[in-house]
Amino acid sequence: MNFGRALRRTTAPTRRRRLTRAAVLPVAVVTAALALTACGSGKSGGGGNTNFVASTSDGIDTVPQGDRKPAGPIKGTTLDGKALDVASFKGKVVVLNVWGSWCSPCRAEAPNLAKVARATEPEGVRFVGIDTRDNNKEQGIAFEKNYDVPYPSLYDPSGRSLLSGFPKGTLNPQAIPSTIVLDRHGKIAARALQGLDEAKLKKMLDPLIAEK
Repeated sequence: MNFGRALRRTTAPTRRRRLTRAAVLPVAVVTAALALTACGSGKSGGGGNTNFVASTSDGIDTVPQGDRKPAGPIKGTTLDGKALDVASFKGKVVVLNVWGSWCSPCRAEAPNLAKVARATEPEGVRFVGIDTRDNNKEQGIAFEKNYDVPYPSLYDPSGRSLLSGFPKGTLNPQAIPSTIVLDRHGKIAARALQGLDEAKLKKMLDPLIAEK
């Protein structure tokens, strides 16, 4: 009997059990994302010189205004069946929140995002969710209703919008939840790879709201 083959058969189920539904992107999405960015550490934000400032104290990465790169196309169908193209919000500060109804940190941060979304809308801020890895839209719809989410969410179970929207060399979502903020020119300005409270979210937004 081939011992190596038997060992592989024995340990494979164990390895599969370890691949839990933790707050990470699907394997296929991670592989493609890493191919796009050439970085999986969550601290360099992509291949090449991104010139961003990473705050190790609060986990928020920011990019100086002159060094930002435009987001790629982020569009699709929302949970309520409407077409949405993030490019239509150009001239606004756009908050993109990657979430899933199954994700505990997403549930914890949802009331904070909803509150800040309402408070900052008069200041020219728009929020868009990206619901990923939910098996069906009903799960996402129930999540939005439960947390009284006032903004639309793209339904993106495969992560395609995530891959197309964040080109090589930019800050990109590498976990669930992730929050990416675009400046008024549609350029990627800030990122957090964690659940956010109101203070951290406003810390990301306030400088961009003040920009001209």
